[in-house]
Amino acid sequence: MGSSLIDLPLFILAHSAPATLPEDLCTCLELTSLFSGQPTSVFPPEVILPRGGSVKVNCSASCDQPISLGMETPLPKKEILPGGNNWKMYELSNVQEDSQPMCYSNCPDGQSSAKTLLTVYWTPERVELAPLPPWQPVGKNLTLRCQVEGGAPRANLTVMLLRGEKELSRQSAVGEPAEVTTTVPVGRDDHGANFSCRTELDLRPYVLKLFENTSAPHQLQTFDLPATPPQLVSPQVLEVDTQGTVVCSLDGLFPVSEAQVSLALGDQKLNPTITYGNNSLSAKASVKVTAEEEGTQQLLCGVMLGNQTQETRQTVTIYSFPAPNVNLTKPEVSEGTEVIVECEAHPRAKVMLNGVPAQPPGPRAQFLLKATPEDNGRSFSCSATLEVAGQLVHKNQTRELRVLYGPRLDEKDCPGNWTWPENSQQTPMCQAWGNPLPQLKCLKDGTFPLPIGQSVTVTRDLEGTYLCQARSTRGEVTREVTVNVLSPRYEVVIIPVVAAAVILGTAGVATYLYNRQRKIRKYRLQQAQNGTPMKPNTQATPP
Repeated sequence: MGSSLIDLPLFILAHSAPATLPEDLCTCLELTSLFSGQPTSVFPPEVILPRGGSVKVNCSASCDQPISLGMETPLPKKEILPGGNNWKMYELSNVQEDSQPMCYSNCPDGQSSAKTLLTVYWTPERVELAPLPPWQPVGKNLTLRCQVEGGAPRANLTVMLLRGEKELSRQSAVGEPAEVTTTVPVGRDDHGANFSCRTELDLRPYVLKLFENTSAPHQLQTFDLPATPPQLVSPQVLEVDTQGTVVCSLDGLFPVSEAQVSLALGDQKLNPTITYGNNSLSAKASVKVTAEEEGTQQLLCGVMLGNQTQETRQTVTIYSFPAPNVNLTKPEVSEGTEVIVECEAHPRAKVMLNGVPAQPPGPRAQFLLKATPEDNGRSFSCSATLEVAGQLVHKNQTRELRVLYGPRLDEKDCPGNWTWPENSQQTPMCQAWGNPLPQLKCLKDGTFPLPIGQSVTVTRDLEGTYLCQARSTRGEVTREVTVNVLSPRYEVVIIPVVAAAVILGTAGVATYLYNRQRKIRKYRLQQAQNGTPMKPNTQATPP
């Protein structure tokens, strides 16, 4: 039994909702004779439609009265329109995936069938860039990873990895889900940059458009932490109940504003004040230690940036060193009393009492003295030295001795005789000594006072003998003071007498020297005449 093309069914197809081709456009498909095996082809061979869309298919036979005419497909279908003797129209709905519906006809001359390719397109359901690391070190490569779920046809689907709008990589979507990766170097200028991935479903060859899906962007944070540890400046030793200053600094940080600093001494966390530079920082903190922290403690400075930390540790020795004790037998004694001065300090310290004979080094020193008026107000200073962690620390303490002694009036501070010209300006001076300080009065005839320490004009009334009395709780002493007043006539007589005495004294010395030199020359002449050798003069010339 033979067959011909006119006996084969005609497969007419149109699709809708959303339509990509006009409904009245008929698509002739590849027809295959079950008997002859000779296909006949016409354009176009396939149709593309969105996922979930519908298609209208017209199946027709080449004979007028086919025995049977129908369609085989797993898609939902229903026959629409009354149809004719040799054609039927079906609507295929909810097309979710690619399919090849087949129309068949059974004519008297034989059986035939025709297939068409329905290509479904849809954009990806998920385009997602894998999370970036919280911090990315500068100079190390970053791997970007994008996952794509869904999307068809895959032959027209590509995936791009982007920095901002700059394309870093473009690859085909392969696998389900498709995963696309690329590795890029990271620099400081990448800090704050947005990275994303984008899919392109290019249906322009099917007279459609380019469909794009872009993931949510991820912002990259880069950092640069130098390999050098921070510089830590702090006291190596710290005394209990005192305050020290700690400074921690580091250069070469990026971004420096994101860097954090941790300072701690043992279990004590410090509260630093941080100063930022262009790419450096300096953290300064005060630290005060207590007796509970005495001993060796670790001072830690940590600079944290990104997910990395640079640390510096330093040993600080906490010590307790009270000032030495300086003890006097009594802080106030009478003249002639024996006083013991003692200095005692930390058991490991060495003390020295200033102003006393040197003693063997040790934590204790003392000496004995007999108090004199010159010791009143004398300070005894004790210096203690302690070695802590290879450093010498010093403490000092001072005590003052008060010596009680009776009033004194002596010639040095209260002269017994004053001679002043009349009408001259003079200041009588008389100082009484003692502890407690005595009161001083100088009276003539028991009533007329001498103005001690005051500038006065010398008159005849000032002349006379005064009785000066110094009195304190420790007793009293007296001393006579005479004031002589010279009148102008005595001055006229005295001046010529003094001048004459000077002239006569000068003339006498000159005569004596002349006669002496004359005798020496005469003696030497006689020796020369007698032939007696002269001896060298080895002694000073006698007067």
